[in-house]
Amino acid sequence: MSTSTTHPRFQLESALAHPVRFSLVAALAAVEKLPFGDLRDQLEVSDSVLSKQITELERSGFVKVHKGFVGKRPRTTLSLTTQGRSRWERHLEALREIAGSAG
Repeated sequence: MSTSTTHPRFQLESALAHPVRFSLVAALAAVEKLPFGDLRDQLEVSDSVLSKQITELERSGFVKVHKGFVGKRPRTTLSLTTQGRSRWERHLEALREIAGSAG
């Protein structure tokens, strides 16, 4: 537990308050890259919901979108940025501190 006098909730990332964004970053934290379709299926959301949340996370510096082609078919893959991965780890640590202090 932190020896800081500031409550760990102040370390939480507001960008991760939305359940789909939290789940998206958690999924990407476990891999190097993930195709859009696989992520959509894993999170059980529509293309439009996933696209909107990706845009928010890309804007806030969590996610990098990689666009390319496999043959003539477009392929979008996603990964966490270095900063996004660090921020994710800090977010999880804050959650652990909050949960630990509640018991």
